[in-house]
Amino acid sequence: MRVEGSGSPIVLLHGFPQTHLMWRHVVADLAQDHTVITPDLRGYGASDKPAEAGPDTYAKRTMARDVVRLAHELGYDRFALAGHDRGALVAIRAGLDHPQHVTHLASLDVLPTLDMWEVMHGVSAAVGFHLYLMAQPPGLPERMIAASADEFFGHFLDLWIQDPAAIPAEVRAAYLDACRGAVPSIVADYRASAGIDVEHDRADRAAGHVLSMPVTVLQQDWGSMLGFDAAALWRAWAPDLQHIPVTSGHFMAEEAPAEVVKALRELLRR
Repeated sequence: MRVEGSGSPIVLLHGFPQTHLMWRHVVADLAQDHTVITPDLRGYGASDKPAEAGPDTYAKRTMARDVVRLAHELGYDRFALAGHDRGALVAIRAGLDHPQHVTHLASLDVLPTLDMWEVMHGVSAAVGFHLYLMAQPPGLPERMIAASADEFFGHFLDLWIQDPAAIPAEVRAAYLDACRGAVPSIVADYRASAGIDVEHDRADRAAGHVLSMPVTVLQQDWGSMLGFDAAALWRAWAPDLQHIPVTSGHFMAEEAPAEVVKALRELLRR
């Protein structure tokens, strides 16, 4: 974890297959006038990696509680929160479960868990093969991934990027090293998203719970190729929504940091 700058706090949560290092460019700007907190998620990077004792261990509800407790320990009861990919799922859950603590929320290039599973179908779901692999019961997915960890995690670093120079060799090596040592916990994180996280989202949808704070969503601009209206899906969760298409690969905080910073600064002014 790193804490930089001073001013109103914002917590930035990384995605897969990365660590807090993915925010390096964004932090350099925001830390000029904000306290920027960039932890590694439970199960990733330098954070603890508890054994999967049950579905709650890596539930986004549990990981969101980690974030709120961390901010409290640092002296912040209220804070802005932004997440990319897996970190965005944790941020969404934090916003739903702890609205009294989260002042603003940003999601980078992900759909809420329940919507993600509902829109994936047919051959188009092949792009998410890793979601189905890591949803399997403990044992086989961990062994398969550990047997070729660098190739597995490196596949996504190559496939999901438009500008390979945005992740230089030393950063790529740091990501692979971190993932190589965290296969069981990363799989457990994904397994939770095919189980208990869906249950939590369904309960919120049935109860009419929404994100009450200002929300900004940045997503890759796929145009009509997407096959569904991402903004409409998001509006069901976030009445105060700004949905921004971004022309970049998945790793937009590294490929298009200026656009990300601009959107976050606009969010914080709302």
